[in-house]
Formats: sequence, C-alpha cells, structure tokens
Amino acid sequence: MKELGQISRLPINRFTDFGAYLELESGEEVLLPKGYLSGDEREDDYVQVFVYTDSEDRPVAVTDTPKAIVDEWAVMEAKEVTSFGAFMDWGLPKDLLVPNSEMGKDMEVGRKYLVRVCVDYRSNRLIGSSKHRDFIIPATDDFKPGDEVDGLIYEKTDLGFKVLVEDEFEGLIYSNEVFQPIEIGERRNLFVKKKRDDGKLDLQLLPTGRVKYEEGAEKILAILKEKKFLPLHDKSDPEEIKKVLSMSKKHFKQCIGQLYKAREIQILEDGIALP
Repeated sequence: MKELGQISRLPINRFTDFGAYLELESGEEVLLPKGYLSGDEREDDYVQVFVYTDSEDRPVAVTDTPKAIVDEWAVMEAKEVTSFGAFMDWGLPKDLLVPNSEMGKDMEVGRKYLVRVCVDYRSNRLIGSSKHRDFIIPATDDFKPGDEVDGLIYEKTDLGFKVLVEDEFEGLIYSNEVFQPIEIGERRNLFVKKKRDDGKLDLQLLPTGRVKYEEGAEKILAILKEKKFLPLHDKSDPEEIKKVLSMSKKHFKQCIGQLYKAREIQILEDGIALP
C-alpha cells in the first residue's frame, strides 16, 4: 500500500454507518472513521489523511497528523514498556511500537527518545526504530564553520545536547556554550562550529563572527530602550548576565564594547545606559 505511513489527499468513495471509505491509488479502500467526519463531506470530496494500521493491524485513515511519517525522525515519549517492546506517543490514538529488536538501548516510561518511523515489511505495519546509528552517516566535508543547519535536539548528556543534523548527521552543542533554554525534541536552526575527525559536528546556537555580536548588541539595545538602564558591567557575575540576557559574560563584554565604540551606549560604574 503506497499510502501507508504517508499523508495523502484521498477521495471519498462511499459512506457507511462507521464512517467514509476513501479510495487508494490501487483502487482498494480504507476507512476514515465517523469521528473524523464533520458531516459536511460528500462523495468524491478529497480529504487529507494519514494512513496507518489500527489495533488489529487493519489499514485505517485519520485526519490527525503524527509527529513523523515514514522515514522521518521525531523525539517521542515512551508511554509503556513491555516484554516485547515500547509504545511511543507519536500524536495518534494508537501508539507506535518500537520492538525490542529495534531499540538502541533499553527504554523507560516517561523518557524521550529519538525514533524513526519505518515499515515492517514482514507484517506490513508501521514500527519505530531508536537505532539511530544504523541510519546516521558521517558528516561530509561540505560542512564549513558558520554554516546554518537544521537540527533536532534529542538527548542531554554530560557533555551537552546531542543533535540530529539535517536528518542524517550527528552533532553536539556543548553545555558550557548554552546560554538560553533548550528543550529535548525542539527543532531549531543551528550553526556549525567545526567538523570533527570522527564525522560528527560541533554546533553552536548563535552564528560566529561579527553577526553574532551584532545580534547580541541588538538584544541589549532593545532592552535598554525599554528599561533605560541595565545594572550589568564587566565585573558582573556571569550567572547574572546569563539570567538577564541569556548570553555568556564573554559575549556580553564583546557586545557592549561594540556598542560603546559605535556610541550607542554609556558604560557606567554600576551598569550600562543609553547616551
């Protein structure tokens, strides 16, 4: 079934007491249960649906959108762990099973994991795999310092935050370079710091060089325009600077130096202010 695990626009063939039967490309039908109908639909109308299998492994269509479709990644929470696998919350009424054979490591209820949606061609149903190392490849030499990339933040470690880059590569944001909130499962634009010899990427939250300081300087100016004065200076505690501005003390000092040279701010004994 071509539509399995995909979001498709399918025509309504007919109605029954249970819902509407939609026509697949093969000519077969799939049920869209009554609960997903508004009552205004008519035969030959097209409906955007996601096709997967119900608790009895029968194909079924829903208008809900899952966190990921076939061959896509998402961070999912384990809702139940059994002797044969873990059931993951992927945004649909029926949870996604990650069989034991597809677990990268043992799972615990309530924890979040990076999962890829796959088709089990033996049973023709959708399953999940957390063996991300089977799919991730070494970063190519095309990645240069300063490049902007799409990243899915999927795990917190002692070193920092692990990131799936462009759905194919592995990266890391070091904890000592994080000065703003980060959430597991968040997608955001990140910047390459360097490509390591092991094929992984060191990443950072802000762009490098002049652009980085200009963005930070703009943030400081915006706050000063509202508050007129900030009780922060080059002898302020780094944690206080991080709390107020979500940036490191080094970054703060570079930004206010840039603003001072441009005569945009005054540097006082007890803080900074507009001229």
